Amino acid sequence: FLSLVSTTWHSNDDDVYRAPPIDRSLLPTAPRAAREPNIDRSRLPKSPPYTAFLGNLPYDVTEESIKDFFRGLNISAVRLPREPTNPERLKGFGYAEFEDIDSLFQALSLNEESLGNRRIRVDVADQAQDKGECPATPS
Repeated sequence: FLSLVSTTWHSNDDDVYRAPPIDRSLLPTAPRAAREPNIDRSRLPKSPPYTAFLGNLPYDVTEESIKDFFRGLNISAVRLPREPTNPERLKGFGYAEFEDIDSLFQALSLNEESLGNRRIRVDVADQAQDKGECPATPS
């Protein structure tokens, strides 16, 4: 009877002790800043101005905090529209203009990053809206 009892601590049943497999498709492959932004380059403007739309901004954001958020990039201008009825209050969105296409592209990689207490949206600004024109209505 004793020959049936295993006295070794090792067994061939390794799978019992293994952690469940990790689905690697759910994990990022690199820090967000190092990943190529998921941007269709054809959406980028072919010529200046290279403007990004900034959405979901904190109401206490300043031009300086925007410039700090995009530090290292060639930012040429920041516009933060204010409420016409209350010039002290920002509308919660704005625009950042960049000197070159690469800076705009890098800025887009910061989409969903936190500024203040909010995850801000960074997208290519619609060129028509950016110039203050009405976008063409689809026919």
